[in-house]
Amino acid sequence: MKIEVYSPTIRRKEMDAVLTAMVEDKVGPGEQARFLIQIAKEHLQFDYCLALRSPAIALYMALSSLSLEDGQGVVISALSPRYYGEVLRELRLKPVYCDVEPGMAVISAGTVGAALAKKEDGLVPRCVAAHHTLGYAPDTAAITQLGLPVIEDCSQSYGALIGEQRSGSFGALTILGLEERDMLTAGGGALLYAVNRRDAGVLRNLSPFNEYSLPDLNAAMAVVQFKESGKNLEKRREIAQIYTQSALRTRHKQFVLTEDGEHHAMEYNNYAFPLILETGLKDVKAYAKKKDIGVETAFEDTLMGAGALSPELCPEAYSLSLRTALFPLYPRLSSSEAEKVAKLIMTLP
Repeated sequence: MKIEVYSPTIRRKEMDAVLTAMVEDKVGPGEQARFLIQIAKEHLQFDYCLALRSPAIALYMALSSLSLEDGQGVVISALSPRYYGEVLRELRLKPVYCDVEPGMAVISAGTVGAALAKKEDGLVPRCVAAHHTLGYAPDTAAITQLGLPVIEDCSQSYGALIGEQRSGSFGALTILGLEERDMLTAGGGALLYAVNRRDAGVLRNLSPFNEYSLPDLNAAMAVVQFKESGKNLEKRREIAQIYTQSALRTRHKQFVLTEDGEHHAMEYNNYAFPLILETGLKDVKAYAKKKDIGVETAFEDTLMGAGALSPELCPEAYSLSLRTALFPLYPRLSSSEAEKVAKLIMTLP
């Protein structure tokens, strides 16, 4: 059986939670969603939270809460998900594309400052929407010093730490997706929360439609995901250590971890195992296919990967989009499967 790159972390406990919700006729938004917010608060220490149907809706509501005017700019990474562009179009806002640091998947105060310095005619940047691509959290504390409100998206970086602080705890508002390829895989949905009471005020003024709110079936799964997150993070760490030993014996490179302004290194959550290849992606995919192991282009579903912007605007992001491959890494991998992937990595062309 082929080892796929991604697999949702769904086990018997999640299925039992969903069946219980169905038996109790708790399908739409209701008590389970409220219980999820209570559980999430214990893990994330936020002041206020909304449970919503998707990360796209969460981004839409986060940007709407800032009362931005038509045509104003939002700074986003060139490696943000494609739906970021669609949400901005719906709100009649303009993207201000920001490059990433060399050898890293994250924006920084330096790259955001460079994007702001371009000063396109008539474009007024009003906020930063910082997606934590592949689980790598940027130095948001430094970015906030530029004077713009920051929306963090820690859908892929849940469990990562910057010093002693959780990823997603530096910005004004934070999105935590619950989609199939997020860290917490609840079949869909997102939490939109504010850590500080001052920032939480804008969320309290929002009244999302019932159709925007998280159904109880997804909420029931997410409750279990939070409870099991410590165990799953440890399993990811163990697998990543095996892969790293193999990668060190190749000429291919791993991403550099960020540091904040006080030089606190990031503790990675091992959301994925990307390698910046010294050979072509096509050759690596073909080699992996022979071994019955999935390998994907890391940034295919990003704005840069989809061709939404010119490569010249963000050359570092463009280079990474051509050369970065993802290998299978998730808690449900067996020991024998992890060893098989590690052997593949060690023998890459």
